[in-house]
Amino acid sequence: MTFRAFFQSSLLAATVLSGGSAWCAPQPLTVVWRDKPPYHYQENGEPKGFLLERVKNIFNVAGVPAQFITEPQKRIWANFKHGARNYCSISWYRLPEREEVAQFTAAIHEDLPQSVLIAPAYVDKVAAHPTLSSLLNDPELTLGLVDGVSYGPALDQMIKGSKNRIMSRTVEATLMMRMLTVGRASFMFVDREDWDYFRARETTPQTAVRRDFPDMPPGMKRYILCSKDVPAETMAKLNQAIAATGGAYNPGHSARQK
Repeated sequence: MTFRAFFQSSLLAATVLSGGSAWCAPQPLTVVWRDKPPYHYQENGEPKGFLLERVKNIFNVAGVPAQFITEPQKRIWANFKHGARNYCSISWYRLPEREEVAQFTAAIHEDLPQSVLIAPAYVDKVAAHPTLSSLLNDPELTLGLVDGVSYGPALDQMIKGSKNRIMSRTVEATLMMRMLTVGRASFMFVDREDWDYFRARETTPQTAVRRDFPDMPPGMKRYILCSKDVPAETMAKLNQAIAATGGAYNPGHSARQK
């Protein structure tokens, strides 16, 4: 071997060993989650939540490096719309406008149907309605909505045609529940997981009443979504891991109850 050949061989080996241009470790995906207890939240600064733990396990099984951080909901969607790269978020419904800015994995969780949570002063008036359709046609009642969230396409459409007065606020669901208990609205829609978490931790007596209606749309599926630059190979690995860890079946807390 000539000196020149030996030098070139040694340089190539040094480049590979030093992590230079000949090989680069895959960059972790940034995986963001919003505060939504008990799915994913912080308690005393520690990330918690049954769906957050499930997603971490999915990435681990898939062998996809990820850095998990929390961000506000509006910032998450602004990042997707402005073309954030190497970026994913968890636990979202699949809606057409979201498919324009992100790609979706297979479903990771299926919600139970929403319930109606009633303010103490309006229990009799709300309970007098046999169906959700009837309830939404009552102009004397005020529906409290969390601004900027989807309740699923079917329920969103029912809300759009509602004759109720609407009180819409940019707050977390738990704060809307507190507003309801002091009569700021007549009723609201509540995720059963959210309600179970809220009532188990509130120190004040719970006077709001939960009611189910026969014509409530079925629960929606939740997904991991990623920016469109994330390779198809990575999405396939995540889908394989989702299937291997139970698919959309994840009872959480409330699904064990009748």
